[in-house]
Amino acid sequence: MVKEAERTFLQPQTMSNEPTEFYESDEELLRMFAMMVLIRRFEDKTYEMYTRARIGGYCHMNHGEEATIVGSIFPLRDHDWIVSFYREHGHILARGAEPRRVMAELFGRQDGVSHGRGGSMHLFDANRRFMGGYGIVAGHMPLALGVGYSTKYRKQDEITLCLTGDGGMANGASHEALNMIGLYHLPVVTLIVNNLYGMGTTVEESAANPNLWERGEMYGHHGVRVDGMDVMAVKRTMEDAMRRASDGQPTLIEAMTYRYRGHSVADAARYRTAEEVQSWRDQDPIERFYRQLLDAGRITEEQRAQIEAQVDAQVDEAVEFAEQSPQPDPSGLLDFLYVDPPPNV
Repeated sequence: MVKEAERTFLQPQTMSNEPTEFYESDEELLRMFAMMVLIRRFEDKTYEMYTRARIGGYCHMNHGEEATIVGSIFPLRDHDWIVSFYREHGHILARGAEPRRVMAELFGRQDGVSHGRGGSMHLFDANRRFMGGYGIVAGHMPLALGVGYSTKYRKQDEITLCLTGDGGMANGASHEALNMIGLYHLPVVTLIVNNLYGMGTTVEESAANPNLWERGEMYGHHGVRVDGMDVMAVKRTMEDAMRRASDGQPTLIEAMTYRYRGHSVADAARYRTAEEVQSWRDQDPIERFYRQLLDAGRITEEQRAQIEAQVDAQVDEAVEFAEQSPQPDPSGLLDFLYVDPPPNV
């Protein structure tokens, strides 16, 4: 008889050496920092709006995961693709979508990125090659496989970033997609945002081998684990993965991070201790990046204050825009369902 595994919690630790040099320009580094602040403040406001019943349905927050978002998305080029999952507010913001249009979508309004039809879990922006936001756990991974196969078939210089979670790695679709990506040597980078819990279940309780990055070798990928609280470590890992993908070798990245709030806004997260949450907050990715930039002389306290003031104004404007945006017209109920309108509609 197999002894039931004791519940254990992975405590934060530095898994990579923090960079002492940056080759990025001051402008790019400040853009990265500003985006991390924007994602945090946007999520703060989203939580507030949800509790005020301005946002309905399911809502999953990115608090604490900003380094995995900015570090993986900023290296992408405009013609690269992103396929994400349902905790994707920060992902589409980092891709360049207007915060006001994202907030309008959360409000279910016509001016939202999905015209009010998707809500929190189904954000979409074809112009930025952001292919969603999907509510079915791991259901998006075969779609990333398809995008990668299309790139190879068309002989294009494109990379597909597939963002997924540790919970999704327990779904059969993940195994099938990763296997075919490796089998056909597709230019796909899969980043597992491992925030330690699939809803309330730890990785140790759901995976026979909790080292998810080791599945890379099994499926013909380069597998690597990275400190997901260090934006520069994630960015360097992503840059290396993109070079490998261009040469026909996909990469499976496991980024160890943490969500400060529960699985969704409705989750009180009683399965975690206050000490555990605080130990990860002490490794806050925004503060960590700020210290790196400050130590390198690439940011000042005044610049940070200015960025935060600009972001706060931007987020307030996003809420105002969402409030004023109209509700979708019921006459358009069947819009966007078919490439060609069906007969008798």
